Amino acid sequence: MREVYADFAENWMELKVIKGIKTESERFAGAIDTYCIEALMQDGKALQSGTSHFLGQNFAKAFDVTFSDKNNQLDHVWASSWGVSTRLVGALVMAHSDDQGLVLPPMIAPLQVVIVPIYKGDEQNTKIYKKVIEMVSQLKGFGVRVKYDDNDNARPGWKFAEYELKGVPIRIAIGERDIENNTVELSRRDTKQKMNISAEGLPSKIPGILDDIQKSIYNKALAYRDGHITEVNSWKEFGAILEEKGGFLSAHWDGTTETEAKIKDLTKATIRCIPLNNKRETGKCVLSGKASQQRVLFAQSY
Repeated sequence: MREVYADFAENWMELKVIKGIKTESERFAGAIDTYCIEALMQDGKALQSGTSHFLGQNFAKAFDVTFSDKNNQLDHVWASSWGVSTRLVGALVMAHSDDQGLVLPPMIAPLQVVIVPIYKGDEQNTKIYKKVIEMVSQLKGFGVRVKYDDNDNARPGWKFAEYELKGVPIRIAIGERDIENNTVELSRRDTKQKMNISAEGLPSKIPGILDDIQKSIYNKALAYRDGHITEVNSWKEFGAILEEKGGFLSAHWDGTTETEAKIKDLTKATIRCIPLNNKRETGKCVLSGKASQQRVLFAQSY
């Protein structure tokens, strides 16, 4: 299930995560092991985005949950527990969005394209409608989730701001001059880039633009995450990086809950995870100076 969560986070939400295992003090109460995916938000804080717990027989014994084994003997079940929650919605908002509102990856955006008409009078409106309704039909044929917003209770500028706030990946504006020139104005939510492009064959090009937006959002989040994983080798460096830069701090830890608790008390940073397939590397704990066999990832979190 950890792999299912990671696949959804990375390939749908465009949120690059670190897969790892929790330390004893951070694992789910009563679990033998807790596996997790950890993501980094734009403020440099980590967010535990999904967990899978191996509960052993602890909960089965507490609640007397048994099964009949192959020898027809009753035994307590071995259990697992796993889940993601609405915190993924928070992750989506905090990882990609900006001061103008949501930025949604096209694959999970409820509405991928909105078309806003700009007109004066019924005659222009009718011309635009005839053009756009055909475009909408073609876009739906390509599997695009599209809306033609011809609501006359709001001005185009208000609509532009509203759909920017909602994170719609592509906004298309079309007016009478566009009809005459067979063009449209296309705006990307991820880059805020505006382009005057030909309306000829546009519906067939939209899926490709949506794919590019999807990749662009992922690459931006990945670059931020990778740029905020910092190796630190001393307590002074640990505190300075945490204060000035944030993000994940890759540091040696002596493996004791006492040191882990003291670091948390001093800095509010916790061990987010021990990454899977973590390379073995001898060193000294950043706080205690005791021997360590590998680095772990610290961060402040929600």
